[in-house]
Amino acid sequence: MTALDLLGDWKRTHYCGDLRASEADQEVVLMGWVHRRRDLGNLIFLDVRDRTGLAQVVFNKELAPAAHARAEELRSEFVAAVRGRVARRQKPNVELASGEVEVFASELRILNTAKTPPFVVEDEVNASEETRLRYRYLDLRRPRPRSNIALRHRVIFEIRKTLDALGFYEIETPMLTRSTPEGARDYLVPSRIHHGQFYALPQSPQIFKQILMISGMDRYFQIVRCFRDEDLRADRQPEFTQLDLEMSFPRQQDIFDVIEQVMVRACGAAEISVTPPFRHMEYREAIRRFGIDKPDMRFGMELHDVTPQFAGAREKMRIEGNVQALVAPGAASFSRKQLDELAEQAKGLGARGLYTVKVSTEGTSSQLEKTLGKEAVDAIVAATSAKVGDLIVAVSASEQIPGSDTAALIAGQLRLALAERLNLVPKDRWEFLWLTGFPLFEWGPSEKRWVPAQHPFTGIVESDVDKIESAPWEVRSKGYDLVLNGVELGSGSIRIHSQELQARIFRGLGMTEEQARQRFGFFLDALTYGTPPHGGIALGLDRVVALLAGEKSIREVIAFPKTTAAQDLMAEAPSAVDNDQLEALGIALADVKRNNV
Repeated sequence: MTALDLLGDWKRTHYCGDLRASEADQEVVLMGWVHRRRDLGNLIFLDVRDRTGLAQVVFNKELAPAAHARAEELRSEFVAAVRGRVARRQKPNVELASGEVEVFASELRILNTAKTPPFVVEDEVNASEETRLRYRYLDLRRPRPRSNIALRHRVIFEIRKTLDALGFYEIETPMLTRSTPEGARDYLVPSRIHHGQFYALPQSPQIFKQILMISGMDRYFQIVRCFRDEDLRADRQPEFTQLDLEMSFPRQQDIFDVIEQVMVRACGAAEISVTPPFRHMEYREAIRRFGIDKPDMRFGMELHDVTPQFAGAREKMRIEGNVQALVAPGAASFSRKQLDELAEQAKGLGARGLYTVKVSTEGTSSQLEKTLGKEAVDAIVAATSAKVGDLIVAVSASEQIPGSDTAALIAGQLRLALAERLNLVPKDRWEFLWLTGFPLFEWGPSEKRWVPAQHPFTGIVESDVDKIESAPWEVRSKGYDLVLNGVELGSGSIRIHSQELQARIFRGLGMTEEQARQRFGFFLDALTYGTPPHGGIALGLDRVVALLAGEKSIREVIAFPKTTAAQDLMAEAPSAVDNDQLEALGIALADVKRNNV
């Protein structure tokens, strides 16, 4: 069994990855984990790893026999401290930041041993995500996760510096508050002192940050933890971090200007250069051109309304609503199998039918010629500006969503899928976009009524206020989204600052005055004490960092993420609790089989 040494009075002088040729001939002390050990008899080569990277340490039996003998006991992931002299390497390792030098050890202290890890601590591993998350403390030693966490720190640090320079106060809002559901389920926390009553973990600090504007704080921000009890996807977690921001007396453009400065600095932390001002686009234009409210602007393939070209066969083809088409460049070579797969994908998205036209030097090839005729097919080619070698893809919808062009929404999803399949999306472009002019209400299929598209504190375009009851689908909000490369980073709005208008919105959502008072009474009271015009935004920091790091899942940039089943495999949470804890809270579990802890 390996005997352990004490750290004693040793002090680390350098991080492993920071050693350079300028340190040659200096005596240094390194501390870290054994990444790799190579025993060549009289020489033992050791790669020592810390959060900055690797450094090569050489143990020479003739020059330092005691240290060499001790190094023979080292194994992977042992914790070690090394004292030695830096020397230039005869053959530099260009793959290492510290590869110009190595350290000739004179002393070694073994500070701890380690079991054999369940996976090798390397940049690329074969371990499943479940195994990685169960042993997250080992996974975080790998270069990629470690780099992601470092990037997250730099991004947040730049955000704080930028907002401080712009006159914002960082103010913490409560973690334990009342339940005011905002679309997702709340995480509830039972009160031990007040049996039968519950706190809720905040889905966002929305009401509190608006109250801070009523309080005269003028400019607020917070890097805040939020909680939503909802089904998870790659870009969702039950607890997540957002940049929350609010301003008094702003124009919409004032908020845009602040966030653009923040994002320029945040991208700079990842050595990505972006230039403001960011592009702007109205919601209706985004749906018309791209079939989605978060368009990826890195490539074209815009939508074309070809409804008129299908006019002669609408009843025969059972077409409802519009027909939307897009051009997949160079995809005329798609096989019948590939076209069938595309049709199945469209059907799964709700399409009535998918219609294709191949454009070649011989002309066009399409089943549509039998139903529409050659002249109509040629008109489709002209309307879409398709070229030789292209594939035209058109869709109609099986069901119309009130107030929406359902075919455009389906075509928008096919646009993204085809762009990926055809490798049309450049990976080194960063296209920011502000989306504005969102509808205030959307049709709720399960509720069979109009429901708020955003939270109920979103401001309304003044000329649309009188349509709240008569034509809710035409009411435009003062909301806006920030989109990067087709990913929604966050949403915000100019808020309602009139108590009368806020009460009217609650009524429009079907709330009685009593229900509104029960859920938002303290906020409605605050509105009566001189509320300034105000507005803000919240950006998902996990999404921001994941994009900048080139990761597809936000789990890769969170130190201790949950699985898609909302579990922490490392800490084994959630877990059962003992009966004494439940009794103290006045809680009894009904119809649940459980074991005492």
